[in-house]
Amino acid sequence: MIPTASGIRDPLAPVRVVGVGTAVPTTSYTQSEILDIFRIDDPRVRSVLLNSAIDRRYLTLPPEGSDGRPVPELQGELLGKHKQQAVDMAVRAVTECLKEAGAAPGDIGHLCCVTSTGFLTPGLSALVLRELGIDRHCGRLDVVGMGCNAGLNALSAVSGWAQANPGQLAVMVCAEACSAAYVFDGTMRTSVVNSLFGDGAAAIAAVSRAGTEDRPGPEILKFASVIIPEAMDAMRFDWDAAQEKFSFFLDPEVPYVVGAHAEDVVTRLLDGTGLRRSEIGHWLIHSGGKKVIDTVMVNLGLSRHDVRHTTAVLRDYGNLSSGSFLFSYQRLLDEGVTRPGEYGVLMTMGPGSTIETALVRW
Repeated sequence: MIPTASGIRDPLAPVRVVGVGTAVPTTSYTQSEILDIFRIDDPRVRSVLLNSAIDRRYLTLPPEGSDGRPVPELQGELLGKHKQQAVDMAVRAVTECLKEAGAAPGDIGHLCCVTSTGFLTPGLSALVLRELGIDRHCGRLDVVGMGCNAGLNALSAVSGWAQANPGQLAVMVCAEACSAAYVFDGTMRTSVVNSLFGDGAAAIAAVSRAGTEDRPGPEILKFASVIIPEAMDAMRFDWDAAQEKFSFFLDPEVPYVVGAHAEDVVTRLLDGTGLRRSEIGHWLIHSGGKKVIDTVMVNLGLSRHDVRHTTAVLRDYGNLSSGSFLFSYQRLLDEGVTRPGEYGVLMTMGPGSTIETALVRW
């Protein structure tokens, strides 16, 4: 047993994950199909898409114009797409999550919604509450604009709420309509972004109480994070005056910045627990991109097997932003290989530049 002095939550009242659910749009495309739809002939752009380690992504593309090409979307139309898709995917992901948890919408005591692909007021949590018929007295939190790392930032808040309210169900959902954050201007800057992200939502339910020991999900034990201020501008949204849209920027050095700090934050996560990195049985890492995964692997000394779900999610969905790690978590559960007493590390990365981690135990 890990001592409570380490900063890990009281083992007598553990916060346990009791459900997970995911959702994607109905339409998906291979990288080759996207190149054909947008009639992209530039060999540099084609190379970026075809060498991304991504086979398919779920996207909501613009409608076709009279010339057969996708019609450019105005910023207002993109915000409308974000609202429609994020709400729809969030509702489906939460519904699936509640089914696995053996719960109903009325059982939710706290709802946290995460997104970085659009801005809504009222927030996504209010819209999801209305759609699902969740109790109007339910506590709510919206985490907006933090980026791909935000799922673990939000899970920390949700876990804290569950710890303070034993027996009450807390749900977090990450809903990212990345199709609503695309700019198609033919530049390499936007082409890199357009080659990577996909649409998807993922929800997770947690509760703090005795009697959950027979559930398949793990206990949430501890969180640790690091922000790298000198890389603050490496991932950011800028206003593109020429396109009259927000445009996402990814610095080519991002994978190496993340990789260089991965060991530091994991060391901090395990500090005081008595655990060594070699004792971590499961690694669930954000599917940020091929180079990101490779640099994290090298710096943490992980094997291809350790990141099998991370690479599989990237292959089948692309980068799903804040909810990517939960798609990997769901695949791990479906694999049925976890055993009581095993430990896992969850890791997300995003703007800041930021790395977030969590330690869990089955």
